[in-house]
Amino acid sequence: MKNLDTAFRQVRMFCLVFLSLCFLMTCYAIYKSYDAVKTANSSVYVIANGQVIRAKNSEREENLEVEIRDHVETFHHLFFTLDPDEKVIKQHILQALYLTDGSAKQLYDDLQEKGFYTNIISGNISQRINIDSVVVNSKIPPYSFRCYATEDVIRSTNNIKRALVTSGTIREVSRSDNNPHGFLIENWKILFNQDIKPLNIQP
Repeated sequence: MKNLDTAFRQVRMFCLVFLSLCFLMTCYAIYKSYDAVKTANSSVYVIANGQVIRAKNSEREENLEVEIRDHVETFHHLFFTLDPDEKVIKQHILQALYLTDGSAKQLYDDLQEKGFYTNIISGNISQRINIDSVVVNSKIPPYSFRCYATEDVIRSTNNIKRALVTSGTIREVSRSDNNPHGFLIENWKILFNQDIKPLNIQP
């Protein structure tokens, strides 16, 4: 009887240890499966120039300032890059207006009324913008920014370099094909826009 009782206890202890190990292994397998799924979901694949590129998905807060700066730079490139072609100007302005509120549309209408774009076309003038820096305050929404840039106004006889400083606030909106960053520039205004370096071109 003593041998049977001892054998029963040993079998019971073995079963308890075995079940505990099974439980721990199951928990570990579930954890690793969840971690693998999470890792797979955080990876996205982008097709660029016919090649598949693996990209890492991250929370928006991690890259908030980077996205805001790129949004602001994209808007300024579209709004201030001009060529003596009415169709190109309208196309750029239309794309730029998707990224901002009515403040930019008001400036565009004012410039159009004053004949600015007509002079660009009739004078065969091109304009290029170079963004020096975009300072963003991303602590509290709506996020404020200030953009520092230079413009190159290119004519057949001379070039003019201009200093440009603008400011505004950023509001989050839904992403779309026309607004891939999902931001909207509000209360946009030009603080400074003056010639700094004329350059005469000798024939």
